[in-house]
This record gives sequence, C-alpha cells and structure tokens, in this order.
Amino acid sequence: MLILAQCYHIHKKGDVILTHHEPVMLTEVLSLIESHSHGKILDGTLGLGGYSHAMLERFPSAKISGVDRDPEAVKISCERLKIYGERFSAMCKNFGKISEVEELKNFDVLVFDLGVSNMQITIPERGFSFNIDGPLDMRMNPNDSTPTAAEILRDSDSQTLTEIFRLYGEERYAKLIASAVKRSHNPINTTSELVAVIRDALPQPVQRKMGTHPARRIFQALRIYVNHETEELESLLRAIHDNSESSLVIFVSYHSLEDRLIKHTFREWHNEGRGRILTRHPLTPSQEEIERNYKARSAKLRAIFLTVD
Repeated sequence: MLILAQCYHIHKKGDVILTHHEPVMLTEVLSLIESHSHGKILDGTLGLGGYSHAMLERFPSAKISGVDRDPEAVKISCERLKIYGERFSAMCKNFGKISEVEELKNFDVLVFDLGVSNMQITIPERGFSFNIDGPLDMRMNPNDSTPTAAEILRDSDSQTLTEIFRLYGEERYAKLIASAVKRSHNPINTTSELVAVIRDALPQPVQRKMGTHPARRIFQALRIYVNHETEELESLLRAIHDNSESSLVIFVSYHSLEDRLIKHTFREWHNEGRGRILTRHPLTPSQEEIERNYKARSAKLRAIFLTVD
C-alpha cells in the first residue's frame, strides 16, 4: 500500500518534529462534517494532526479527541495543537481498541484516514520504505513487542510468506518471491537487503511490465501483516457498530482490501437499518489534488450516518 495519507514538510524544533501538511480529501471531509452535528469529533488515525488542525479551525465549537498507535505522532500532534487548549486531546492507542478509550456513542463524528504517514516512510529507522535503507522493522509503534518484518521473514516458512504476499499485497509473483526469501544465504535484516532479494527473484522483463517498484506490494503486505491492520480494522468496525449512536463515520482508504471491507460493512449496516450510506460510490480526489499530491491518487472516501433504532 505504501501510500502517503498526507503530504508533509518536516522540520525539527528542539526534540519534536513539527510539520505543515495537507490531509488527503480535506475539502470533502470538512463538507461532510459541516452538514452534521459536530460538537465532539474523534480523529481515530491522528497521524501528525492534519485533519484535527483543519477541524479545530473550521469548527470553533468542536472538541477533538485524537488516537494513534504511533507515540511519536501523538507527541508531534500534541505539540502542534497545544494552542487549542482543552479543545484537543490525544492518546497513544490502536484504533482497533478504540472502544476502550471512550464510549463511541459520545462522538458526533468519527474520522479515519488509513494511509501511512510520510514521517514513518522517511525515517530510516522505521523500516517502511523500499527507497530508504534501514532496519526491516515496519511496526507502527516501535515499542510494541510484536515481531518485526525481519523476524517474520526469518521465522515463517515459504508457504506462509506466499500467503502473506498474496493476500495482503495481491502480489502475482508471491510464491516466487517467498521462495527467494527462504533461499537467501544471509538473514534479511534491512530494507535494501529485501529489495535486492526481490529484484534478483524477478526477471527483468517482469520488472519492466510491473510499472511500479517491484518491492512495493511486498512491503505493503509485510506492513499490513506486522501491524495486524486488517484485524484492527475489523475490530474497529465492530466497535463502531456496537457503540455509536447517531454518528457520522468517515473512512479514507488507500487499497482494495480496506475499501472492500468498509464498503461491505457499510452495506450490512444499511441493510439492517443501522445506518444511511452517504456515498453511494466512493469519493475520490480531484484532479487538482492529485496534481498537487500525486500519492493521494489511490484514496477512496466512504461515509455513513449511523442511526438509532
């Protein structure tokens, strides 16, 4: 997936990274929120605070709670948005466990942007990028005790890796690449080492036909698997269904696995009389936005208004 949810310019002040960035499909998100009650808003994928900042500016009476699993992102957002005082608060938590934070029915609006931040991509130590050499980590929260991508490659057999690459990366050459990983004479501990194995596994004509970096789908698959992203999204959707009342729910996703899950879940909620779908077809970025931020091109926005029986 390796899609940037937001376009960042990063600089440091003291020991905190400060940013100026443009959230994807911000105009569409704000327009949807403006049409509904928005006194209390949950920014469930806080990142560096792009949506929260825009919503605090646009809706002066709103109070926003931000949640993110990346402690560095929470630190940056709190520094950036401290000027809003008690109108903004944030905590470090997986959004799959968001129901443990506060009853979701207390929020008028819930916003989730499922993209990967440029901060995570561009810091070599995080190991997310196939273009930057670094340890093959990929954990959204580097303090988690969960296995890193390098450990997954080391400890999984060829069949398991094939399934990971095929399911989460939709990689046509999953079996070929998985076999190459397991045949590697040396441990694969860095991003550049994994890229080299993938390049060696795929014939040049195949790489030319792919049209994108040959490692893109493999890095996507590993990141999703390492961070249990599909399971977290399923858990989040269940929590929203079970706890929310009269809430506007907005998702911005960046690959087909996420979008299908959100689309089918929204249809189920609609069919059981639990919600009214506001986007019959997903909204996509304007051509102007894509030209300004090309990596937003894959974004799809879906929204539903949950109703009480």
